[in-house]
Amino acid sequence: MHRRGPWRSFEAVEVATLTWVDWFNHLWLLEPIGNIPPAEAEARYSVMLDETAMAA
Repeated sequence: MHRRGPWRSFEAVEVATLTWVDWFNHLWLLEPIGNIPPAEAEARYSVMLDETAMAA
């Protein structure tokens, strides 16, 4: 974020931060979790928990 400054307002910093978080969660591929985005890993985990609860 430092490279994109100077920031004109708090809202500009907030939008830039949220844009980065969205990019990280939905586009960045993380090798330790199988080269998938964190949001996809979380969705898979949620499905796995639901299936486990149904089996019990």
